[in-house]
This record gives sequence, C-alpha cells and structure tokens, in this order.
Amino acid sequence: MSLDFNLTLLYSGWLELLMRRVQISFLYRNSLRDITSVRHKGRTSFSEQSLTRVIQPFLGSPTSQTDQATRKSSTSIQGDTGFKVFKTKFATIAVAICWDQWFPEAARALVLQGAEILFYPTAIGSEPQDGGLDSRDHWRRVMQGHAGANVVPVVTSNRIGKEIIETEHGKSEITFYGNSFIAGPTGEIVATANDKEEAVLVAQFDLDKIKWKRHSWGVFRDRRPDLYKVLLTSDGSNSPL
Repeated sequence: MSLDFNLTLLYSGWLELLMRRVQISFLYRNSLRDITSVRHKGRTSFSEQSLTRVIQPFLGSPTSQTDQATRKSSTSIQGDTGFKVFKTKFATIAVAICWDQWFPEAARALVLQGAEILFYPTAIGSEPQDGGLDSRDHWRRVMQGHAGANVVPVVTSNRIGKEIIETEHGKSEITFYGNSFIAGPTGEIVATANDKEEAVLVAQFDLDKIKWKRHSWGVFRDRRPDLYKVLLTSDGSNSPL
C-alpha cells in the first residue's frame, strides 16, 4: 500500500515520558511517513494531574530523595513548546489541547501567528470532584467565542463513554459528554455530534473569504498591544504598564 496519501494527520492526547514525568502531547504529520512537529500541552488541569498519578506506578521506583520529591510536587508537567502553527497543504492550522481551550490568550496567540483554523482535541465530561457540575454548555460557548473573537473556524473533538480509574482514594469515574462540533468564523455552530455515538463531522469553508472578513472586521488591525502588558502578569497586581 502506498504511503503517499493526500493527508494531513493530527494525533493528540498521547503521553510522553520526560524525565519520569508525564507530558500530554500533540503530533502533526504531513503524511503517513513523515513526523513534522510535536507540540506539548501548555497547561495541565486538576483532573489530568489526578490521571497521571495513576500512571506513575508504571514508571518504576524513584531512585533518590530528589526523585521522590519530584513525583510528589508534579506528576504531569506544563508544556515547553509554546503555541505553534502548522502550514499544511490545505491551510495553516493550530492545535490547542484540552485545558488550553479555556484560555482566550492561547487562541489569539495562534491566530496572530497565522492560524486559519483552530483545533481543540478534548477529553472532558463529569468532574470527579463535583458530580453535580455540568460544564458542557460553558465549554461549547467558550470555544464559539474563540471563533467569533478571532474570526476563524474552530474544530472541537471530545470523547464519549465512561472511564473508571483506581486512585489512592478509591475509584474515580468520569462520563465524557461528547458533543464534538465545528464552529464558523462568527461562532455559529455548523456541525455537531451527540453525547452517545461516535461521529465524523464535515464542513467546508472558503478561507480566502474568511481572511478578508477577518482583516476588514478590524479586530487585529485595531489591537493595542501597548495596553495589554497586564496580560504578562499572573493577577494584574504587578503590571509593567
């Protein structure tokens, strides 16, 4: 079988082992044969840190007090690759992994670098620490906002089904709520899946027309980076303005 299919392949949610710590990563390939680039997830959520604690016993025994301290302080690590865009034969794309999807700064940084489509691969559902919390609508609206604020299509995938893992505190259960979707450049939903079945979603966009609309709308033209230095702080209290 030929490996030269006209494909762009995205793999997300796989775990890399770096210095005995777990890194959630994304892999971009421009064909079945060539690995083009890897991006590490920018930040880890509480639930992902819990998941990686389950993985830790398979990493072998700590060999020193330093190793033990490292495991206690962090089981998964923040990304170090920054926000990358990828020029494919179809479009310039960007991928922000799961927890990254909640941060408008990430979406803006990617589109500023030329991303024409934002992809958000996700594994989200019920919260183990709060069974009554349903974030589905909030989750969807936030990414619709990224599409509208940046005037780009957004493609979001999410798991379905249930997963139970054993933790040091007993069983932890999560039910993924699916609802993968594609949003257009004003945030409108153009295709969506449900929370029970696997699905393949398809949508068509004229990227040249969207680019013209993005430029004419002025949300990038009229930016004031000189006023945004507060975004470089963690809480706004030590703004370099």
